[in-house]
Amino acid sequence: MTSVPRTADTTDPAPELRQRWADTVTAARGTKNPTAPDPAPYADNLLSRWREPQRRYHTVDHLAAVLFRIDELAEHADDLPTVQLAAWFHDAVYRPDRSENEERSAALAERALPELGVGAARTAEVARLVRLTVTHDPAPDDPDGEVLCDADLAVLAGSPDQYAAYAAAVRAEYAFVPDPDFTAGRAAVLTQLLSLPRLFRTPRGYDLWEHTARRNLSTELDLLRGA
Repeated sequence: MTSVPRTADTTDPAPELRQRWADTVTAARGTKNPTAPDPAPYADNLLSRWREPQRRYHTVDHLAAVLFRIDELAEHADDLPTVQLAAWFHDAVYRPDRSENEERSAALAERALPELGVGAARTAEVARLVRLTVTHDPAPDDPDGEVLCDADLAVLAGSPDQYAAYAAAVRAEYAFVPDPDFTAGRAAVLTQLLSLPRLFRTPRGYDLWEHTARRNLSTELDLLRGA
């Protein structure tokens, strides 16, 4: 039902992402500031994080996909540059053997964005959105949280082949976990997602992705349980 935003796996998304980052930082600053630092080195630092060798799913391609989905849901956002910045930071710190990735990613945003000339209120909101990706459960009056969480979960609504590739990449990130433990943990995650009244909170996200995502999650859970 949903297509991969990239058409060729060999295409390097980095040049486009660097330009997007520069445009987003400029928008987030709000006013011209000739003394603000060049955002390019920050883009390079973030992209290097997204390319770390322990990543198999949480990669530059995932970042590009989330930004693409945010574009699709942009009408629902209150503060689009803030949501876009949160996408850049939401898995910037990622170690599959640790549980504090979102907190450390939010803290990275809290350090980097003031250096870039982004105001305190917007910086705090970016950090809040990053922390929200722990649960993917935004409040009903949180449109920016809804956009970020929907964009992050849109991978669940891929075609069967795309979803299988996603699931395999997640397993590869947790290759150090024995099969029985991974199966139990993954089944718990899938069960928790399926228990949500809605996976996707924006009207467009729900219409585009809800049915297919639930079917994919249920299929994976059945496979894990040997059904």
